Amino acid sequence: MAGNDNRFVKTYKEGAFGGNGFEIWVDKETGVNYVWRISGYAGGLTVLLDRDGKPVITTVEK
Repeated sequence: MAGNDNRFVKTYKEGAFGGNGFEIWVDKETGVNYVWRISGYAGGLTVLLDRDGKPVITTVEK
């Protein structure tokens, strides 16, 4: 993706500023969705899975 340094795009955000919440990020090259969870000074990132345990994939247009 020439000319675009942002491989990931935030598609969803829930929660208060500076507090607890989560975001969903999509890898624009693979379409894989990730969940970013934040709570105070701690956070974690994991692949978002569907009900069958498979990664959620978003169709990405190039």
